[in-house]
Amino acid sequence: MRGFNIDQFEKRTLKAQQLMQHHGLDALLLTTETNVRYFTGFLTRFWESPTRPWYLIIPPKGKPIAVIPSIGEALMSKTWIDDIRTWPSPDLNDDGISLLSDTLNEVAKNKNVGIPSGTETYVRIPQNDLKKLSQNVNLTPDFDIVQKLRMTKSKEEIYKIEKACEIAEQAFRRVPEIAFKNEHLDEIFRKFQILCLEAGADWVPYLAGGADTEGYDDVISPAKEIPLKTGDILMLDTGLVWDGYFCDYDRNWSVGTPSKIVSGAYSQLLEASDAAFEVAKPGATASGLFHAMNSILTQNSSGTDAGRLGHGVGMSLTEWPSLIPDDHTVLEQGMVLSLEPGVTVRDKIIVHEENIEITETGARYLSPKADKDLSII
Repeated sequence: MRGFNIDQFEKRTLKAQQLMQHHGLDALLLTTETNVRYFTGFLTRFWESPTRPWYLIIPPKGKPIAVIPSIGEALMSKTWIDDIRTWPSPDLNDDGISLLSDTLNEVAKNKNVGIPSGTETYVRIPQNDLKKLSQNVNLTPDFDIVQKLRMTKSKEEIYKIEKACEIAEQAFRRVPEIAFKNEHLDEIFRKFQILCLEAGADWVPYLAGGADTEGYDDVISPAKEIPLKTGDILMLDTGLVWDGYFCDYDRNWSVGTPSKIVSGAYSQLLEASDAAFEVAKPGATASGLFHAMNSILTQNSSGTDAGRLGHGVGMSLTEWPSLIPDDHTVLEQGMVLSLEPGVTVRDKIIVHEENIEITETGARYLSPKADKDLSII
C-alpha cells in the first residue's frame, strides 16, 4: 500500500512530543525533505529546486504546523496537516522567515526550539534568515530526537523498503540483457535505470558502480564511455525509490570466467556479509557488525578504505547508524541496515552489499541474497 494511515503520523508526532517534553523543548523545527515528510507524508520532487525554503513545526501538543510557500499548499492540504500557513515565495525581502518566527513564538512558550544538529543532519535555511530567526527564538540541538525515531522503522516502512529491494532484484536479473563484452559502461548505466523503472521504481536517484580488470577503482565515479572487456568485473549499486523509500544494494558480474583471485575475494565478501548477518540482532551494536566483517576481510587481503562497512537505509539512501568501530548504537527491532564489505584485489576493489531488517530474533534479508558464485556475462 502506498502512503500511510494517519495513525502512523499521529504515533510519530506523539513520540516526538514526549521526547521534547523530557528534554525541555517547546517545539521542533524541521527544514529538510525527509524530516518534513516523516511527520506529514508530504512527498514531492519539488525539493530539487533550492529556491524556496520549507518549514514544519512540531508543537508541544497537537498536529504539526506547516509554514510553507503557497505553491505547496494544495499538496500539503492532502496530508493529515490542517494548520498550513503560507506566503508567496520567492520573496527577496522576507521569504517566510517572519511568518516562521511569529508561529514559533506562538507555540513555543519559553522559545526553546530544537533543530536536528547531529551527524548526517543539515539546516535548509538561508544563513541570513537563520541569523534573524536566532534573534527571536532559542535554537538548540534536538537531542537526536528525530534520529532516534527514524532509525527504527514501522512494519509499513519496512514493506516499502522491501518492495524497493524486490524491484531492484528484477532489474538486476535482467542485466545480462544489457551488459556484455564491448558494450559501453555509460550505456549500461542508462539502460539499467530503464530496467528499474520498467520493474516499478518511482525514480532512480542513485546509481553507482564501475568495471575494470579484476575489480574497479572506486564505487562513486560516474560511468565512463569505455567498453566491457574479458576479465572485467562489473558492479552496479542502486538506490532506487518506491513510495519515498530507498533500497541500497549492489551486484557484481564477471565478463567471462573470473580469475581465482577474484573468485576468492568474492567468496570472502559473502563470508563477511554472512558473519555480520549472524550477529545482527537486538542488543548487538553497529560496531559489532563492523568487527564481524572486518575480521574476515583482513584475513587474506585488506579493506577498501571506504570509511564504513554499512549503514542504515530508509527515507534517505544512507541513514544512521554507521557500521564503524566507534559507532556503538545498539541495534533494535525494526532497524534496516546495509551490510557493505569491500576488499582490495591488487590495485582494484570489489564491494558487496545487502539490505537486512533487524527482527525480534535476528536478521532477515530484504534484498534477495546474492548467489554464492559470481555471475558470469
